[in-house]
Amino acid sequence: MRLKRLGRPTGSDVTSGAVTGLFSIPEGMAYAAIAGFNPVAGLYAGVVPAIVGSLTSRTVLMVTTLTSAIALTSQSVLSDAGLDVKDAGNIALLTVMVGAVMLLMGVLRLGAVMSFVSNAVMTGFSTGIALQIITGVLKDATGYKPEGHNKLYQLGNWLWHIGDWRLAATLTALATIGVWAAARAVRRLEPVALLIAMVTVSVAVALLAADVELVRDIASIPAALPSFTAPDLAAAPDLVWGAVSVALVALAQAAGIAPSMPNPDGTRSDINGDFRSQGYANLTGGLFQALPSGGSMSRTGVAVSAGARTRWAGVVSGVFLALVVLLCGSLAERIPMPVIGGLVLVVGGELIWGKRHDILLVLRTSWTSAGAMVLTFLATTQLPLQQAIVLGAVLSLLLYCAQAARQAKLIALRRTPDRPAGPGRWETTAPPAALAPGTVTVLDYAGSSFFAELPRIEARLPRPEGARGAVLILVVRALPDVPSSAVLKLLDRYAKRLADQGGRLILCGVQPPLERLLRRSGIADRLGAGGIVPATPELLGGLEEAWTAAREWTSRPPHQGSDMR
Repeated sequence: MRLKRLGRPTGSDVTSGAVTGLFSIPEGMAYAAIAGFNPVAGLYAGVVPAIVGSLTSRTVLMVTTLTSAIALTSQSVLSDAGLDVKDAGNIALLTVMVGAVMLLMGVLRLGAVMSFVSNAVMTGFSTGIALQIITGVLKDATGYKPEGHNKLYQLGNWLWHIGDWRLAATLTALATIGVWAAARAVRRLEPVALLIAMVTVSVAVALLAADVELVRDIASIPAALPSFTAPDLAAAPDLVWGAVSVALVALAQAAGIAPSMPNPDGTRSDINGDFRSQGYANLTGGLFQALPSGGSMSRTGVAVSAGARTRWAGVVSGVFLALVVLLCGSLAERIPMPVIGGLVLVVGGELIWGKRHDILLVLRTSWTSAGAMVLTFLATTQLPLQQAIVLGAVLSLLLYCAQAARQAKLIALRRTPDRPAGPGRWETTAPPAALAPGTVTVLDYAGSSFFAELPRIEARLPRPEGARGAVLILVVRALPDVPSSAVLKLLDRYAKRLADQGGRLILCGVQPPLERLLRRSGIADRLGAGGIVPATPELLGGLEEAWTAAREWTSRPPHQGSDMR
């Protein structure tokens, strides 16, 4: 991407970047610590990956960094491979391999696969991720760590044990939310409401000497920038499929960002470009002590809430974080964890609230879509994310098949009498239940030729019994270039049934690839001369030709009309 295409940062981008950079200190360290990694690796995931990702991303507001889901999946992958999760060489190798998978998927344009994931499934997945973000900071916000692996169970357990919440932590989180809400109510302060809440409550906690957990209680922040770390290539064979799993989790999370955070300049996001962007971020970040990273819904939400307008907000966040680590690490260590917990609760709540219209739309669309959304949401809150992704993909495929089968139909075309000014017109009507002897019937097929719809289509074809001298013209412009063999078998079967009754079938609007298949399979011989009318650039091109030929055929004597040759 040329530098002149990057534009210039705005004042709100600088403010937003500063807020996001500060936010990255405790959140990145907390996510890494939860998964058993060195907390500093989570901190460094907000530097190089954020800068490279924001410079190259096609979703301009997306912030690429560590997420809780990526951290937990990475820990599982390394542990399953028998590798030390705190070994810098292992982490560097996994991060670089994840970046290579992402880049390869982007180059191969496999982002199109995400287009087949239905809106219902993505809504359930995004809402589940938002709930995971919330449950991930309940301990920070209240001092009580909910039990269980099921996120919904954790939420219930947290509410049930309200008496175990630590008063100081809870009041700090509530104060943070209150200051944020007050600042947000002032229009001029809305872009910096998160920063105001963070700074104000952090200073108040320090002055009151409140007994709450601080960032320094997780780990100390070294006054140094991330250094070069070489991957330990010896472990590469053990991490191939694990790298694919981490990449899929990261890419699936990032895929929900573009619909939720559209580009302010009106340009369109490109999911393949985002795949490549995250690949670049991990390939470079892995060499500088960063954990695997991906598009972060929570960090992007923070940036947008703080007023981000261009990709420079993400770049500034990485640069600002590096400067804070280098110059002010000791001050950043004093940020209270309940402050971060309260702000993450705000961000997660806003993400869920922002999905309310999509949720209502899915609920009003159909019960199958609503069911897919609910199942995906439950899977995201109860299963490992890589399993939830697979389940969501399967549900999307099933929804697509069911919808394709329902939408396939046959429409009868009726030709009105010729007029003095020219030939008659074609009007739509319902298909007849049976073919009348000596008549010409025109049916237009609309569908995808997917095998699931074929029984329904075959049942709607007019019955050929007793249709001596009748002709059925089937317009097949909608058939794909290479339909399934089941479609060819259906056409051959119906043509034979109709020929046995003394009638014939004419296929109209046949595309060249389909015509070649019909001739290679022998179906063209069964249809006879004139049984295939090629497609033309006109919408119903060739139909007049087929209509005229069919009328001539039906006017022959009965013994000739049954001759398909």
